[in-house]
Amino acid sequence: MNETPRVALVTGAGGGIGAEIAKALAAAGFAVVVNDVGADLAGTTSDAAPANGVVREITDAGGTAVASFADVGDFGQAATLVGTAVDEFGRLDVLINAAGIVRDRMIFNLGENEWDAVIRVHLKGTFNTTHHASRWWRQHRGGDYRLLNLISGAGLFGAPGQPNYAAAKMGILGLTLSCANGLRRYGVTSVAVSPGAATRMTEAVPGDRAAQVGIRHDDEMSPANVAPGVVYLAQPDRAWLNGQTVGIRGHRLILYTGYEVSREIVGTRPWTVSGAGEAMERVFRPALERRGIFDEQAG
Repeated sequence: MNETPRVALVTGAGGGIGAEIAKALAAAGFAVVVNDVGADLAGTTSDAAPANGVVREITDAGGTAVASFADVGDFGQAATLVGTAVDEFGRLDVLINAAGIVRDRMIFNLGENEWDAVIRVHLKGTFNTTHHASRWWRQHRGGDYRLLNLISGAGLFGAPGQPNYAAAKMGILGLTLSCANGLRRYGVTSVAVSPGAATRMTEAVPGDRAAQVGIRHDDEMSPANVAPGVVYLAQPDRAWLNGQTVGIRGHRLILYTGYEVSREIVGTRPWTVSGAGEAMERVFRPALERRGIFDEQAG
């Protein structure tokens, strides 16, 4: 490690995956800002105890950390949060956006307020912290900075009862890719991290749906198993992963490579409806069937 420790800011670090990441970073020599508003799963309460508890664990173990109770969904409070890292430790090397809430409903039951609340914390919150951090990085270019945004398989694969959560997480993926292209010149590497672990969020998923999407609650799926991979990503000299999506689930490390063209049909003249349909049926449908993802309900 450098003589001066790297400084990491972790949102949603009062429990679950965020807390394990914060503790693992501190154990690796990082100075850590532990941010958590202390909300319940629905984001309707606030409590300083979770962030303070993680800071106490870190300092009792000989690490360096301070607590922040800023609401990442508030643009001004997010600025104060980034300022906490700079004021306390003189800089900010790593931003890890892990804060989130859930308001699970099927799309036809999902209320506007439930949509807005989840988008506010996940997507707007990630924008807020990233905006303010990127301004500091731009002013202090030349570092080896890291933006690590937590996304989810709920978005990558479309969890049926989480349309708001899935949309927010895929929005964060798009934001991460944009930052990978836009911030690299300032010394920032941006990576999307899709973790898989047993947390209070997964405990709220009904049993039948949990089985459908592969949620388990056992030792392998401990949130602590996500942390080592994230600590690796937070260290210097990881520029080769810029713009990538990395999955960390139990004992598995996954590189997702999405949106590659698997089939393309090039016409010689403008398509007609029947011509486009015939071509897609002839080329796309067999490809989906071979991959085992053809929708049998569609016939």
